[in-house]
Amino acid sequence: MKILLIILTLFLSNCKLNKIVKHHGIHNLENKSKELTINSSNINDINKILGPPSSTSYFDNDVLIYIEQKTSNSKLLKLGKRKLIANNVLLLEIDNRGMLIKKELLNKNDINELRVSMKKTDVSSDKDSFLIKSLSNVMKKIDDPLGKKRGEVK
Repeated sequence: MKILLIILTLFLSNCKLNKIVKHHGIHNLENKSKELTINSSNINDINKILGPPSSTSYFDNDVLIYIEQKTSNSKLLKLGKRKLIANNVLLLEIDNRGMLIKKELLNKNDINELRVSMKKTDVSSDKDSFLIKSLSNVMKKIDDPLGKKRGEVK
C-alpha cells in the first residue's frame, strides 16, 4: 500500500495543467509576416518587425530566411519525447534597392512535401589537374630543399 502511494505521488507531482511549449526562432512568424507587403516594405521595416534573419542567401537577389519552431512535451506514455507543434519558414526576397519583392511562408506540411534531389554532379577533372601540374615542382622542393634525396647514405 505504501509503494502504491509513493508511485501515485510521483506521477501526480510530475503532472502539469499547462503545456510547456519551447520556442526557437521568431515568435508568431505567421502573424508578423502579414504585416509585410510586397513592393512597399523595405529592409528596415523587415528588421524592425522580424529582427535579424536566421540565415541569408546571396544570389541574384538577397534572400532572408526566418525560422520558427515550437515543440512541446508529449504525453506520459511516450516518455517525454518532443512533439512538433509548428515549424514555419519565411523566405523574403529583397531586390538591390532593399525592397521586398517576394514573400513565401512554408509551414510544416509544406516542408514535408519538399523533395531533395538525388542527382549527383560529376566532377570533370583529370587525375593530374592543372593545379597539381603547376605545383609539382614546389612540392618537390618542399620535400627535398637541398636537392638530395633523403635516406641515402653514401
